[in-house]
Amino acid sequence: MTDSDRLLRRYEALLGAVPQTVWTLSADGVVTTLVGGEVQKKLWHPGEDGSWTEAVHPKDRDGLERKWLRSTRERTPLDTIVRMRAEGGSGGHRYVRIVATPVEDQAGGIEWVGSVADAEEHWRARTREKLLARMAPVPAARDLSEAFMTTAAAVVPELADAVAIFLVPHEKETDFWSTASPPVDKVERVDLAPGLPTLSPLEPDFLLGPVAQRAMREQQAQLMTFPEGRPPEEGISPASARWLREARATSVALVPVVVSGRTVALATTATCRGNPPCDEGDLALLQDVFQQMSGPLRRTMELQSARETALALQQSFLAAPPPVAGLVSTALYHPADSDAEVGGDWYDAVSLAPDALALSIGDIAGHDVDAATTMGRVNSMLRALAYDSGPGTSPATTLARLDRVVQALDTPSMITAVHAILRRESEHLWRVTLSNAGHPPPLLIPAGQPARYLHGLTTADPPLCVADSVPRSDLYTVLREGDTLVLYTDGLVETPGTDIGHNLTRLRERTDELAGLGLPLAELVKGLLPPVQNRLDDIAVIALQIRAER
Repeated sequence: MTDSDRLLRRYEALLGAVPQTVWTLSADGVVTTLVGGEVQKKLWHPGEDGSWTEAVHPKDRDGLERKWLRSTRERTPLDTIVRMRAEGGSGGHRYVRIVATPVEDQAGGIEWVGSVADAEEHWRARTREKLLARMAPVPAARDLSEAFMTTAAAVVPELADAVAIFLVPHEKETDFWSTASPPVDKVERVDLAPGLPTLSPLEPDFLLGPVAQRAMREQQAQLMTFPEGRPPEEGISPASARWLREARATSVALVPVVVSGRTVALATTATCRGNPPCDEGDLALLQDVFQQMSGPLRRTMELQSARETALALQQSFLAAPPPVAGLVSTALYHPADSDAEVGGDWYDAVSLAPDALALSIGDIAGHDVDAATTMGRVNSMLRALAYDSGPGTSPATTLARLDRVVQALDTPSMITAVHAILRRESEHLWRVTLSNAGHPPPLLIPAGQPARYLHGLTTADPPLCVADSVPRSDLYTVLREGDTLVLYTDGLVETPGTDIGHNLTRLRERTDELAGLGLPLAELVKGLLPPVQNRLDDIAVIALQIRAER
């Protein structure tokens, strides 16, 4: 045996020990297997009819071609992971790693020598890490809609061509699963790969199909595969089937999103445009990804529930001002748009006599349910003290009494407030006495004259609950026919990083512009709201205007 023969046998033995398929690719595209490995038993391999690139997953072909051309042009090795069709033409694919090196012969032609190794587990582990990294912002989401938006964007197009997430309604007093028809709610988030038809809005009588109901009831993902554009007539809602036919879908995966043992949503993913259908491995990865949302979604739901509770509690105390002859009044409350917090802002108006009205506005420190609860107690106490004291009592005295009661009976929180009493002197004249505990100054809009504040920033007394027995003072003014008085909370004039004095000036100038238009009182007050992007805190406003009866 010659040395050349020995080297060849050693080379063949070495290749045979490698669990890979080793191959060559000639310049004219002919693939020759040098050594078959374990992967050759699972995948399409040279020798079958057609080009080997036809075995590559349609979604991976363009990327593989670009990398191959670059390696050819630069004469550099190729190292990439793609999906290749499984043996038998069943439509299933596996991830493989292709490593190839260009070899130039004496004539300048290129022949490739490479290997193919199974990379299924490696790809799934890497993809799982990638998807979870994309979902990192979920814990900071304001609500479920934003959380689902982040997740849907992470899944498309990595694991699916389309994702629709249905929120699942739950009523505490109803046995949800005993109902005969499947649960239905709005599509909370949709993400589609480019080129797919849009999803039409849900019709009022839309029902999810029985397969979706089973997925939610059993809290197990369901996979449906079918010929291109031919979804089954049974098991899928008619509206969904129409879209799947138009999108040339080949599979649908239904993945329940479970939080604390409760199915809160159903994620529906689809493989479209004739692409090979989702397989069990993809389904397992989808289920794993959505299950990883359980903790973040629980926190998001808790925040959303707390916000809704606080808003409901807060708004329950914000009654419309009572009708008083000779006065036109309006009020609004606008929650913050910047985050999922709720403040302790309130306004109130209570009739003390046919010709007397108590008006108040305030803000409790904090942005949670506790702040809203404290606001309700403080507002109720102030209303009771004002009514019990009557129209002849000094507002400063009423606020001092409120300060003592709150500090004695409640957990003190810093409170700013304006409390005013209005008394009719004549048909066209009302006298106003007010006391300010650390609150922004009230705004007076005299009829036909520029707006002005009733006092400066340094005139107000200290807030409530900051010290014992704080001396408090009254301020006085009058309102004549056509005059308007506006009380508001600091969300109307305070923006982080800006000067409060400058903001007060801008509010006064804006008021003059609106007053010059002759707007009704309610429209004028709405016009005072800052741009949406600057509404970083809750805003409460109550305003009244002197209008003699005609």
